[in-house]
Amino acid sequence: MTNRLSLGLVQTAARHHAAGDPDAFAADVRGVIADHPDVRLLAYPELHLCGHRPGEDPRTVMTAAAEPLDGPRGARLSALARELRIWLVPGTVYELGDDGRIYNTAPVYSPTGERVAAYRKIFPWLPHETTAAGDTFVVFDLPGHGRVGLTVCYDAWFPETTRHLAWQGADLVLNLVRTPTVDRAQEVVLARANAIVNQVFMASLNAAAPDGVGRSLVVDPEGRVRGEAGPRSEEILTDVLDLAEARRVRERGTEGMARVWDPFEEGRPPLELPLYAGRVDPDRWRRGARP
Repeated sequence: MTNRLSLGLVQTAARHHAAGDPDAFAADVRGVIADHPDVRLLAYPELHLCGHRPGEDPRTVMTAAAEPLDGPRGARLSALARELRIWLVPGTVYELGDDGRIYNTAPVYSPTGERVAAYRKIFPWLPHETTAAGDTFVVFDLPGHGRVGLTVCYDAWFPETTRHLAWQGADLVLNLVRTPTVDRAQEVVLARANAIVNQVFMASLNAAAPDGVGRSLVVDPEGRVRGEAGPRSEEILTDVLDLAEARRVRERGTEGMARVWDPFEEGRPPLELPLYAGRVDPDRWRRGARP
């Protein structure tokens, strides 16, 4: 039997955290958990710990903030998750990779302090973002709940991203966002669309002003908005999700009708995909299969 997952999305601005103050961030996390003790998965927006302030040069801030995931910042985040016994997604950080390049990376820490996942943003917002692009779709398991996939901001505009995570078995896709622009309206639509066409829960977490324009939301696997935060303001959006509902929707169909994972069942011919110089092969299509 799947347990319900208590989720906390912290729609906030970086403020002093952007200056690299780990004690301030730890105090903020402790305060959130004190106010919401049932939350098991706590997430912050994109670049919450590393983002530039208004008037600062993003490249200078990026270079100064970049460090390996197993560096001092990672050690502090690991200890914080272990102390509070929560699944912690601290937003994204500037990661200095072994190849010397800087990535926009979302790490995930378990209640034991283990870093269980790290996703490098595949689609930086060109030409404005200068981080290196990742090349791997990342999911991780929440024992007793289900599987979670990770995306970062602009990734949500590319349907291939969420589709790959759903194919890898994600029941919930967590999209970490730092959008201060008017196209947040389109991102809200995309959160619903990605939920509908992939039959997954979507949690799109944006920053508050001045880093973002808010409107964080949680969408169910049939596209219904379960909760939405206000524009620009700082607030905590909480929800309790039965991730098994995503699996039930795929079995019975959206509104009892559309079963989007069924057309390429065994025995159907492959579908050529000229755009990708490849194909959809029924032997690989079944959701949850491994590449």
